[in-house]
Amino acid sequence: MADLDIATVIVSYRSAALSIEALRSLEGERSRGRLQLRAVVVDNASGDLPQIEQAVTRHGWGSWVTLVAAPRNGGFAYGNNLGIAHAHAVSKPAYVYLLNPDAQVRPHAVEILVRFLETHPAIGIAGSGFENLDGSDWPIAFRFPTLWSELDQGLATGLVTRVLQRWVVARRMSKHSERVDWVCGASMLIRPAVLDAIGGFDENYFLYYEETDFCRRALRAGFETWYVPESRVMHIAGQSTRVTERGSRPKRLPSYWFESRRRYFAVSYGIGNAIAIDLVALIANSLGLTKRFCLGRGNTVVPRFIRDLIRHSILWRSNRNLPPVYCGAIGGVPTPHAPANGISERSGSEAATSLRHATQLRP
Repeated sequence: MADLDIATVIVSYRSAALSIEALRSLEGERSRGRLQLRAVVVDNASGDLPQIEQAVTRHGWGSWVTLVAAPRNGGFAYGNNLGIAHAHAVSKPAYVYLLNPDAQVRPHAVEILVRFLETHPAIGIAGSGFENLDGSDWPIAFRFPTLWSELDQGLATGLVTRVLQRWVVARRMSKHSERVDWVCGASMLIRPAVLDAIGGFDENYFLYYEETDFCRRALRAGFETWYVPESRVMHIAGQSTRVTERGSRPKRLPSYWFESRRRYFAVSYGIGNAIAIDLVALIANSLGLTKRFCLGRGNTVVPRFIRDLIRHSILWRSNRNLPPVYCGAIGGVPTPHAPANGISERSGSEAATSLRHATQLRP
């Protein structure tokens, strides 16, 4: 296993200090000598690169860290695809490891994921168990969102959640490795065969739902996703986006969250079923909102959620023009995929240009 080349991709957006700490945690993993670990840090056009470059130079990380300046902020999927492409441009890695800038690996975290996939060749994706900044557990993996999970999320009552438990998206996990629908992309190890089969992340998702979609497409291609809690990673959730910080009062969700949600349901289940899901979600959230205010829990309500859900809903014909899956340039070659909803394939020229023009710096 010591000869295995593991390419880590970190996408930074206004999170230079966090990215440096993520690299520092990887340095500890490298020092144990169990893996040939390298990293590609992609600055998604936020100006983070100079600060990260200084740290890489100061700490002598230049032999294993590659810095890439993305020509635009194309989102999380775009940034990861760009990083994967740069990793492949050097040599095809044995595995690709995705690490959030607001995450830090604990000792042997990457090694444990690698060992798991090495001993389970039919599994395509493995995700870590997370802990909070204070060291407390956050043992969560996920089910695919469905009509029933939207009903549960909207009503938000204990009785409904118990009845619909098998469809609730967030799963509280045990301390044993277990098959799941999808894992958080903050710490995700990917077998290259998955990328060969389905390409990278769908860049039509700017942020949110891209890991869900990726694991769903992987499953359709025959690759399971597993949660591996022995691999421990500290994750300060929401520090990169400031949208989903744990323990904070709900914030209004950005437009791209609703756009990603709309795309996921439409691409996964079809336009007709996505319309039904939105109708259920609107009714359930309206009832849930009424219940919360009657109980004096208005401070738990996401601001303007129903209004924004209506605005971005697939119910409107103008919101049904969904481009097909597009995964950018993995290994420098645009990755074609079958059109979704009968829409012709988007050109790969933009991703190829991004790869060609991205600035690669080796301090």
